[in-house]
Amino acid sequence: MKYSERKHPFRDSREDVEAAEHTPDTPQTRSPAYRLAFADGDFLRREELRPVRLQLELLKPELELDARGIESTVVMFGGARIPSPEKRDTARTRTLAELTHFYEEARRFARLVTERSLAAGGRENVIVTGGGPGVMEAGNLGAEEAGGISIGLNIVLPHEQAPNAHVTPELCFNFHYFGIRKMHFLMRASAVAVFPGGFGTMDELFESLTLIQSKRMKAVPFLLFGEEFWRRIVNWEALEESGTISPDDLDLFRFVETAEEACDLIENWEAAPAR
Repeated sequence: MKYSERKHPFRDSREDVEAAEHTPDTPQTRSPAYRLAFADGDFLRREELRPVRLQLELLKPELELDARGIESTVVMFGGARIPSPEKRDTARTRTLAELTHFYEEARRFARLVTERSLAAGGRENVIVTGGGPGVMEAGNLGAEEAGGISIGLNIVLPHEQAPNAHVTPELCFNFHYFGIRKMHFLMRASAVAVFPGGFGTMDELFESLTLIQSKRMKAVPFLLFGEEFWRRIVNWEALEESGTISPDDLDLFRFVETAEEACDLIENWEAAPAR
């Protein structure tokens, strides 16, 4: 039985929040000290309450995903600045314009994953992205086109932003703490697909690989879309030759080019040749 389904004899906290809104207006009831602690935003934002806020950010999405019966996810990382092919002319650089085909490949990948998920009941391999533009938007769009749900894990940034329009609204979460957001990306991951991107994508790529390499996380299918891009950006063999990683570490991931290739690898990961 889920915790939320348990019955207890105590008065519900929501009833007390509502009752507190109708207390007599006096100097005492107007004082911040009188507010219920869990309904006092100023109190919850105090420096000393950071551990509580961390716990809340961990707990809220976890409970919502549990309530929706989502058991596993396919994680999609990738650049926010990669436009769709239709917006190729808006790309800031020629290289970004050349990368627009990865938007379409991400869209197709998410659609294929979601179609297969729905055929199996829709609770496994649900697409999760960072909820933003670019590759993230493509992932949520592909899931939507397949008639399925998808998750968006947004983060508050200094510049104005909003989740893309294709995230399932009930599964669109916002975070203050990068660390907790990254935990949620991987807590239910059954596979990880990484598309070309910048600092954020690199951070997610290497943190995820480090967790698998150090056996802090179970090994899952780990796919890098676009071998030419990744070999140009990262000298994988130089890391091995220098001894800073082991030869076996290069077997933790595979390069792929198409959505179909990626889906087949996910389903046949153990039998797939390493290099």
